[in-house]
Amino acid sequence: MKDLKQFSDDDDGKELVKMARNSVTEFLRNNSKIGDSKFNLKFSSNLGVFVTINKQDLLRGCIGYPLPIKKLSEGLIDAAISAATNDPRFPSINLDELNQITFEVTILTEPIEIKVDIPEDYLSLIKVGRDGLIVENAYTSGLLLPQVPTEYGWNAEEFLSHTCEKAGLDRDAWKDKSTKVSKFEGVIFKEESPKGNIIRESSDDFL
Repeated sequence: MKDLKQFSDDDDGKELVKMARNSVTEFLRNNSKIGDSKFNLKFSSNLGVFVTINKQDLLRGCIGYPLPIKKLSEGLIDAAISAATNDPRFPSINLDELNQITFEVTILTEPIEIKVDIPEDYLSLIKVGRDGLIVENAYTSGLLLPQVPTEYGWNAEEFLSHTCEKAGLDRDAWKDKSTKVSKFEGVIFKEESPKGNIIRESSDDFL
Protein backbone atom coordinates (compact mmCIF):
# COMPACT_ATOMS: atom_id res chain seq x y z
CA MET A 1 0.00 0.00 0.00
CA LYS A 2 2.93 2.30 0.58
CA ASP A 3 3.56 2.69 -3.16
CA LEU A 4 0.05 4.06 -3.67
CA LYS A 5 0.66 7.12 -1.51
CA GLN A 6 1.88 8.99 -4.60
CA PHE A 7 -1.66 8.90 -5.95
CA SER A 8 -2.87 11.25 -3.25
CA ASP A 9 -1.93 13.80 -5.93
CA ASP A 10 -4.76 13.83 -8.46
CA ASP A 11 -2.43 15.14 -11.15
CA ASP A 12 -0.74 11.73 -11.29
CA GLY A 13 -4.07 10.04 -11.85
CA LYS A 14 -4.96 12.49 -14.61
CA GLU A 15 -1.67 11.76 -16.31
CA LEU A 16 -2.36 8.02 -16.24
CA VAL A 17 -5.83 8.38 -17.74
CA LYS A 18 -4.52 10.66 -20.48
CA MET A 19 -1.80 8.15 -21.25
CA ALA A 20 -4.37 5.33 -21.47
CA ARG A 21 -6.31 7.31 -24.08
CA ASN A 22 -3.19 8.39 -25.95
CA SER A 23 -1.87 4.81 -26.00
CA VAL A 24 -5.05 3.49 -27.59
CA THR A 25 -5.14 6.37 -30.08
CA GLU A 26 -1.54 5.74 -31.12
CA PHE A 27 -2.10 2.01 -31.47
CA LEU A 28 -5.28 2.36 -33.54
CA ARG A 29 -3.74 4.99 -35.83
CA ASN A 30 -0.23 3.64 -36.26
CA ASN A 31 -0.25 0.11 -34.79
CA SER A 32 2.55 1.14 -32.42
CA LYS A 33 3.14 1.77 -28.72
CA ILE A 34 3.92 5.15 -27.25
CA GLY A 35 7.48 5.61 -26.00
CA ASP A 36 7.78 8.22 -23.25
CA SER A 37 10.92 7.99 -21.11
CA LYS A 38 9.76 10.65 -18.64
CA PHE A 39 6.47 8.81 -18.08
CA ASN A 40 8.29 5.48 -17.74
CA LEU A 41 10.63 6.89 -15.11
CA LYS A 42 7.87 8.57 -13.11
CA PHE A 43 5.69 5.45 -12.94
CA SER A 44 8.40 2.83 -12.55
CA SER A 45 7.00 1.01 -9.49
CA ASN A 46 5.56 -2.45 -10.03
CA LEU A 47 1.81 -2.15 -9.40
CA GLY A 48 -1.37 -3.87 -10.48
CA VAL A 49 -3.51 -1.84 -12.86
CA PHE A 50 -6.76 -2.16 -14.81
CA VAL A 51 -8.06 -0.01 -17.65
CA THR A 52 -11.82 0.16 -18.17
CA ILE A 53 -13.41 1.64 -21.28
CA ASN A 54 -17.06 2.67 -21.28
CA LYS A 55 -19.37 3.87 -24.04
CA GLN A 56 -22.51 5.73 -22.98
CA ASP A 57 -22.23 4.21 -19.49
CA LEU A 58 -21.96 0.68 -20.89
CA LEU A 59 -18.82 -1.44 -20.61
CA ARG A 60 -16.80 -1.49 -23.83
CA GLY A 61 -13.66 -3.22 -22.57
CA CYS A 62 -11.76 -3.95 -19.36
CA ILE A 63 -8.41 -5.69 -18.99
CA GLY A 64 -5.54 -5.41 -16.54
CA TYR A 65 -3.01 -6.98 -14.23
CA PRO A 66 -4.21 -7.85 -10.69
CA LEU A 67 -0.67 -8.59 -9.49
CA PRO A 68 2.30 -6.19 -9.54
CA ILE A 69 4.15 -8.09 -12.26
CA LYS A 70 4.91 -5.06 -14.44
CA LYS A 71 6.06 -1.50 -13.99
CA LEU A 72 2.98 0.72 -13.86
CA SER A 73 4.04 2.63 -16.98
CA GLU A 74 4.27 -0.58 -19.00
CA GLY A 75 1.25 -2.29 -17.47
CA LEU A 76 -0.98 0.72 -18.06
CA ILE A 77 -0.14 0.99 -21.76
CA ASP A 78 -0.50 -2.76 -22.32
CA ALA A 79 -3.79 -2.90 -20.42
CA ALA A 80 -5.23 0.08 -22.29
CA ILE A 81 -4.42 -1.38 -25.69
CA SER A 82 -5.74 -4.81 -24.69
CA ALA A 83 -8.95 -3.36 -23.24
CA ALA A 84 -9.55 -1.56 -26.53
CA THR A 85 -8.59 -4.32 -28.95
CA ASN A 86 -8.39 -7.68 -27.18
CA ASP A 87 -11.26 -8.03 -24.70
CA PRO A 88 -12.92 -11.27 -25.92
CA ARG A 89 -16.35 -9.98 -24.88
CA PHE A 90 -16.34 -7.12 -27.37
CA PRO A 91 -15.23 -6.29 -30.92
CA SER A 92 -12.13 -4.13 -31.19
CA ILE A 93 -12.67 -0.40 -30.75
CA ASN A 94 -12.22 1.60 -33.96
CA LEU A 95 -10.94 5.12 -34.53
CA ASP A 96 -14.44 6.52 -35.00
CA GLU A 97 -15.33 5.49 -31.42
CA LEU A 98 -12.55 7.47 -29.73
CA ASN A 99 -14.78 10.52 -29.30
CA GLN A 100 -17.57 8.38 -27.82
CA ILE A 101 -15.73 6.39 -25.13
CA THR A 102 -14.39 7.22 -21.68
CA PHE A 103 -11.29 5.81 -19.99
CA GLU A 104 -10.98 4.73 -16.37
CA VAL A 105 -7.76 3.62 -14.64
CA THR A 106 -7.64 1.63 -11.41
CA ILE A 107 -4.31 1.23 -9.61
CA LEU A 108 -4.34 -1.75 -7.24
CA THR A 109 -2.80 -2.77 -3.96
CA GLU A 110 -1.44 -6.31 -3.89
CA PRO A 111 -4.21 -8.85 -3.16
CA ILE A 112 -4.33 -10.33 0.35
CA GLU A 113 -6.05 -13.62 1.07
CA ILE A 114 -8.97 -13.32 3.49
CA LYS A 115 -8.61 -16.13 6.04
CA VAL A 116 -11.77 -17.15 7.92
CA ASP A 117 -12.92 -19.89 10.25
CA ILE A 118 -16.33 -20.11 8.60
CA PRO A 119 -17.36 -18.71 5.20
CA GLU A 120 -19.95 -16.37 6.71
CA ASP A 121 -17.08 -14.42 8.30
CA TYR A 122 -16.22 -13.07 4.83
CA LEU A 123 -19.28 -10.83 5.00
CA SER A 124 -17.89 -8.75 7.88
CA LEU A 125 -14.37 -8.58 6.41
CA ILE A 126 -15.33 -7.17 3.00
CA LYS A 127 -16.08 -3.46 2.74
CA VAL A 128 -18.17 -2.61 -0.33
CA GLY A 129 -16.81 0.49 -2.05
CA ARG A 130 -13.29 -0.05 -0.77
CA ASP A 131 -12.41 -3.66 -1.60
CA GLY A 132 -12.10 -5.51 -4.86
CA LEU A 133 -12.31 -9.30 -4.83
CA ILE A 134 -10.57 -12.27 -6.39
CA VAL A 135 -12.15 -15.72 -6.11
CA GLU A 136 -10.12 -18.73 -7.19
CA ASN A 137 -9.72 -22.47 -6.89
CA ALA A 138 -7.28 -24.93 -8.46
CA TYR A 139 -8.82 -24.53 -11.91
CA THR A 140 -10.13 -21.00 -12.38
CA SER A 141 -10.30 -17.48 -10.99
CA GLY A 142 -12.39 -14.34 -11.29
CA LEU A 143 -11.88 -10.69 -10.31
CA LEU A 144 -14.19 -7.73 -9.81
CA LEU A 145 -12.90 -4.21 -9.17
CA PRO A 146 -13.93 -2.16 -6.10
CA GLN A 147 -16.23 0.12 -8.09
CA VAL A 148 -18.38 -2.72 -9.48
CA PRO A 149 -20.57 -3.52 -6.42
CA THR A 150 -21.17 0.19 -5.84
CA GLU A 151 -22.35 0.65 -9.41
CA TYR A 152 -24.85 -2.21 -9.06
CA GLY A 153 -25.86 -1.63 -5.44
CA TRP A 154 -24.64 -5.02 -4.21
CA ASN A 155 -24.02 -5.96 -0.59
CA ALA A 156 -21.00 -8.06 0.46
CA GLU A 157 -22.75 -11.39 -0.13
CA GLU A 158 -23.95 -10.37 -3.59
CA PHE A 159 -20.44 -9.13 -4.38
CA LEU A 160 -18.99 -12.52 -3.44
CA SER A 161 -21.61 -14.37 -5.48
CA HIS A 162 -21.01 -12.29 -8.60
CA THR A 163 -17.24 -12.70 -8.30
CA CYS A 164 -17.78 -16.46 -8.15
CA GLU A 165 -19.85 -16.22 -11.33
CA LYS A 166 -17.08 -14.18 -12.96
CA ALA A 167 -14.78 -17.14 -12.22
CA GLY A 168 -17.25 -19.52 -13.85
CA LEU A 169 -18.23 -21.03 -10.51
CA ASP A 170 -21.55 -21.47 -8.74
CA ARG A 171 -22.78 -18.39 -6.90
CA ASP A 172 -22.25 -20.11 -3.54
CA ALA A 173 -18.73 -21.34 -4.32
CA TRP A 174 -17.32 -18.88 -1.77
CA LYS A 175 -18.78 -21.14 0.93
CA ASP A 176 -16.61 -24.04 -0.22
CA LYS A 177 -13.40 -24.51 1.77
CA SER A 178 -11.47 -25.21 -1.44
CA THR A 179 -12.25 -21.68 -2.71
CA LYS A 180 -9.74 -18.93 -1.97
CA VAL A 181 -11.01 -15.38 -1.55
CA SER A 182 -8.64 -12.41 -1.66
CA LYS A 183 -9.25 -8.66 -1.48
CA PHE A 184 -7.43 -5.59 -2.67
CA GLU A 185 -8.01 -1.85 -2.76
CA GLY A 186 -7.85 0.55 -5.65
CA VAL A 187 -7.32 4.17 -6.57
CA ILE A 188 -9.66 5.05 -9.42
CA PHE A 189 -9.42 7.93 -11.87
CA LYS A 190 -11.79 8.39 -14.80
CA GLU A 191 -12.98 10.73 -17.52
CA GLU A 192 -16.39 12.24 -16.79
CA SER A 193 -17.04 12.44 -20.53
CA PRO A 194 -15.04 11.50 -23.65
CA LYS A 195 -11.79 13.54 -23.52
CA GLY A 196 -13.40 15.45 -20.64
CA ASN A 197 -12.56 16.32 -17.04
CA ILE A 198 -10.73 13.57 -15.11
CA ILE A 199 -11.83 12.90 -11.55
CA ARG A 200 -10.88 10.64 -8.66
CA GLU A 201 -13.48 8.06 -7.71
CA SER A 202 -12.13 5.97 -4.85
CA SER A 203 -11.79 5.45 -1.13
CA ASP A 204 -8.90 7.23 0.57
CA ASP A 205 -8.93 4.90 3.58
CA PHE A 206 -5.44 3.56 2.85
CA LEU A 207 -3.77 6.85 1.92
